[in-house]
Amino acid sequence: MAKTGGGLRRELGPVEAVGLSLSVIAPTMGMALNVTLAVGAAGVGAPLGFAVGTLVVGLVGLSFVFFASRVTSAGSGYAYIGQTFGPRAGFIAGWCMVLLYIAGGSGSAALVGNFLSAALDDHGVHLGSWWLPVAVASLTGGTLLAWRDVRLATRVMLTLELSSIAVIIYLGLRILSAVHAEGGLSLAPFHPDPTVGWWGIGYAVVFAVLSFAGFEAAATLAEEAGQPRRTIPIALVGSVVAAGLFFVFASYIQVIGFGLDNMKALAASEAPLNTLALKYGNVHIATALDLAACVSAVSCVLGTLSAGARMLFVLGRGGLSPTLAKVHPIYGTPSVAVGIVAVTMLVGLIAWAPFIGPASYYDSVGTIGVLALIVAYLGVTAAAAVHAVRAGSHLWLVLGALGTLAMLWPLYNSVYPVPSFPDNLWPYIVALWIALGGALILLKPAIGRQDPG
Repeated sequence: MAKTGGGLRRELGPVEAVGLSLSVIAPTMGMALNVTLAVGAAGVGAPLGFAVGTLVVGLVGLSFVFFASRVTSAGSGYAYIGQTFGPRAGFIAGWCMVLLYIAGGSGSAALVGNFLSAALDDHGVHLGSWWLPVAVASLTGGTLLAWRDVRLATRVMLTLELSSIAVIIYLGLRILSAVHAEGGLSLAPFHPDPTVGWWGIGYAVVFAVLSFAGFEAAATLAEEAGQPRRTIPIALVGSVVAAGLFFVFASYIQVIGFGLDNMKALAASEAPLNTLALKYGNVHIATALDLAACVSAVSCVLGTLSAGARMLFVLGRGGLSPTLAKVHPIYGTPSVAVGIVAVTMLVGLIAWAPFIGPASYYDSVGTIGVLALIVAYLGVTAAAAVHAVRAGSHLWLVLGALGTLAMLWPLYNSVYPVPSFPDNLWPYIVALWIALGGALILLKPAIGRQDPG
């Protein structure tokens, strides 16, 4: 099997790349959690918020496509920004993306136990505190698979995610059929709710954008993909389009399933899909949905492990630590980086999650990770605009500038109005993480001396 100069096996295609991006996005898990937040902001117009959010993320995605067709490095945002603003700026972006993958994976591991517990509760079996061993087991299994065989791992991710999406589509078709029989479907969810107007749609876009977090993960496979200048852009565009269509569909069926005059109940629901499954199906469909969300969380654990390890691998190769840049002699995977990412995820899971519960833990670390990711996205879109100026491309200049402006909105809404305690602490944690990255640059002069591309 062909290898790059860094030793990673070049054996993957668009299927595996799409599998990684979709697993980190975790569409099923997102739709089990984020629609209620969007409804709280936009009311009946939440599906319109997800549609607009898809366009916003698409603008950011185009900046990644711009670089992915030119730079074939596993460094993703690290390499892209480094090509324009220098390796040290790229290092900070990559450092932020490592935080997202670690936080997202650790939080998703907690949700594996949480969703499994919900599925068992439907049948009178109570998992109780055993959700934590289940979470640790999912993280352990994901680590072994990510460590040994990335091709198998990415195909497992895609299979798990597609199977979980299929369950929601099945429920959605039942809801569409029942609502149509009761009096017809409505296009009201694709118009702003009169009570909140376009401001509500704008705020719902924040939650839509957060649902796409990690779509760029496919770019971390650039050194392991055949024809990366073609494979990675296809995977990036395909992931955004597929996830966006699913998000609009899943949010629409939840809105019409609850009823257009019952948005307060949907916004307050802790398990809207479960509620709809019991209303339009039976307890077995409700259990299947909980298991689908559990499977989606497992897929996300595996995806974030794989993407995070590759990002840490290129940071190590870029001067952080030669040890991090070691590749397994048999499996051709960044085995040391996989182990470090996994251990870091495990530490957070054990030290924090038991004290606040799996759902609260996911919400906390997920917010931290996404704030860090928005910083990296801003860097990539700005780099695309600057690079376009140098290349004399007016189209890419406009697209890069629009992507930057699009990312400023969710960043602003994530920090203002100031969230209540402890959510108001998360921006400071991200700032400390960035400061730690800056300190590493000062302490390790080798960082920034190597070409990140």
